[in-house]
Amino acid sequence: MDIHFETIGIIRSCFKEKFGIPRQAGLVPAATATLELLPPYNQAEAFTGLEGFSHLWLLFLFHGNDRQSWKATVRPPRLGGNTRLGVFATRSPFRPNPIGLSAVELERIEQQSGKIILHLKGVDLLDGTPIIDIKPYLPYADAIATAKGGFAAEAPKGHLTVNFLPEPEQTCLTLEQGDYPDLRQLIVETLRNDPRPAYYQQRPQKNSFGMKLFDFDLRWEQDGDSITVTELHRSDR
Repeated sequence: MDIHFETIGIIRSCFKEKFGIPRQAGLVPAATATLELLPPYNQAEAFTGLEGFSHLWLLFLFHGNDRQSWKATVRPPRLGGNTRLGVFATRSPFRPNPIGLSAVELERIEQQSGKIILHLKGVDLLDGTPIIDIKPYLPYADAIATAKGGFAAEAPKGHLTVNFLPEPEQTCLTLEQGDYPDLRQLIVETLRNDPRPAYYQQRPQKNSFGMKLFDFDLRWEQDGDSITVTELHRSDR
C-alpha cells in the first residue's frame, strides 16, 4: 500500500538544532513556536472554532533524523541509555514511519495577508518541522486518570540549578526588553531538565556544552547538578 501525506504547515521554533530540544512537549512551558499553514490549507474556514481549545495535538514528521532505518529495540534516554526496549514501547524518533505526536498549548490564531499562523507554547519541535495534521486536545477523552505510564510514569524532575555569569545575565536582560521577553525563563527551563545525552549524565566530571536558541549561541558548564551559563551571543551561522 502506497501512503502519501501532505505537509499542511511548517513549524518555526526557538530550537534551531536537535540538541537541547525537550524530550516531551510541556516540559519547557516557555518554549515557543509558530505554525504557518501552507496553501491550500491556510483557509480561515478550516480553523473556525479552534480558538475554543487551549491545547492541540500536532502530528509531524521527524525530518531531522540522521538515519532512515529503524531497529526493533532502542535505548530510551529516560533509562540512562543502557536499557533496550521495543521501539513501540518508546517515543523514539527512529521508527518504521517517522511520525511524531505532540500536545502543545495554543496561545492565539493570527490572520494576516492571507496567512494563518498558530502561536504555540510548550513545544518540543525542531525549527522547520513539517506538520501533517492538527487535532484539538479533548480533556475528557485525552487525559486518562487511570492510565499507566510504564517506565515513564512520572514527569522527569527538573532538578538542576541554573546560574548565569554576569555578562550573559546582562545580555539576557537586554534581550528581554525587546523581542525575547521570556528568554531567561526559556534558558532555565531548558537546562534544568538536563538536555545532555544519557551517557553524559553518568559522568561526574565538569563539562562544557552549547546549543542554539532562536538566533543565539548559548554555552554553559555543568558540574554535577549545577549549571553555569557562560556565554550568550548572536550566532554567526
